[in-house]
Amino acid sequence: MAAGCRHRPVAACGACPRGDGKGNHGGGWGRVRRDQAVATALEELKHAGGYQRGLATRLAREQGGNARSWQRAVAEARTLYTHQHWQEHNQGRSHGVEGDLSGTREAGSAQPAR
Repeated sequence: MAAGCRHRPVAACGACPRGDGKGNHGGGWGRVRRDQAVATALEELKHAGGYQRGLATRLAREQGGNARSWQRAVAEARTLYTHQHWQEHNQGRSHGVEGDLSGTREAGSAQPAR
């Protein structure tokens, strides 16, 4: 015997409610609150000098909201922080061949260790 959905037999299964058809539309924080959370997380990253484990949990405890929403905000802030930090670090440097090569690896170091 073929099973239908968990509510009705196969013949009546098409009548089961399947949601409103909007998916996750409207769920979660609004963009304004999300931007505020990202700005808060970015300030914390700058203050700490980079990412520290447990930041999202601490922000959820101190600022309110759930940890998963703060994890998303911290992830977005980390991307911004890394991009800004990279730009500040490389500002004023030449991008030509004559540029500062002090941070490059030695020849052959890209080979995997065996």
